Amino acid sequence: MTDISALDERALENILSEPAAETREIVSGLDGDIVVLGAGGKMGPTLSMMLKKASGDKNIYAVSRFSDEGVRDRIEDAGVKTVRIDLLNESLYSQLPDVKNVFYLAGMKFGATGNQPLTWAMNSFLPALIARHYKKSRIVVFSTGNVYPLVEINSGGASEDTAPEPIGEYAQSCLGRERMFEYFSQLNNTPVTIIRLNYANEPRYGIIVDLADKILNYKPVDLTMGAVNLIWQRDANDYIIRSLSLAKSPPTILNVTGPDTLLVRKISEQIGKELNIKPRFVSQKAPTALLSNAALCVGKFGRPKMELGEMIALIVKWVASGKTVLNKPTKYDIRNGKF
Repeated sequence: MTDISALDERALENILSEPAAETREIVSGLDGDIVVLGAGGKMGPTLSMMLKKASGDKNIYAVSRFSDEGVRDRIEDAGVKTVRIDLLNESLYSQLPDVKNVFYLAGMKFGATGNQPLTWAMNSFLPALIARHYKKSRIVVFSTGNVYPLVEINSGGASEDTAPEPIGEYAQSCLGRERMFEYFSQLNNTPVTIIRLNYANEPRYGIIVDLADKILNYKPVDLTMGAVNLIWQRDANDYIIRSLSLAKSPPTILNVTGPDTLLVRKISEQIGKELNIKPRFVSQKAPTALLSNAALCVGKFGRPKMELGEMIALIVKWVASGKTVLNKPTKYDIRNGKF
């Protein structure tokens, strides 16, 4: 197991951005260059770096407002070209690279409640602008499993055929994102893959970080949202990049997450063993939870390479050693859609 206590953020991102052989094959065989829009967030940096490692001599562009200069520096040091613009400002679109392959990561979740107009602008209006601008490209769109209804814990999770029933304005606006890309995909015959993701994990953010922080600080873990899906961010990046090969019109929808339904109590107990702290629990698990079925993804691309036990051990060691975390809680336990 990697001695994660010896790593800094650059070394960690180097691990999270290492592409599988299958990913290298797909990316190296693509026609044209690649842009990652909204590249300054949680997954954008390592996704951009993985694309660069897999791309050979292709140009990889990362577009963001880049509020964190350290993130921008690390992306550029990996050989990725950065473009700093506000994507809501359509007058700046002449600065966007003209490429054949697009990964769309821009969106807003945290602070959605209380700032609904910006939430809808980011999650529904902006996708229309991008879908129109890159109508001749191939596009992978980040969405979220939040567009699904809560389902029975023993159901195996919502599949791609499950009708969306988004709870709250954040999830509704994310369905709006999907509908905009669907509309323009059909209008312009643009090949698109829509990724419904939940929940990526790495040592700086994710459900395991959230739970480890609670347990370390002797805060109770609420079990009402009693089950979740988890995936290691490197595995998620691999799946998402490979999903470019599935893009079509009308769009392909793909759930990206781990294949197992995991109980929050059991995850917390595993974290507690790593920390030598017995977790405290409150409430009882509800009969339903936000769960996605990853059978289609796993059937096409194989099981994730990172097993749960190793993922927990790595992340908990990072958090317990006081290393940098992003302070962006997943809010996985919210059931009313108010983020």
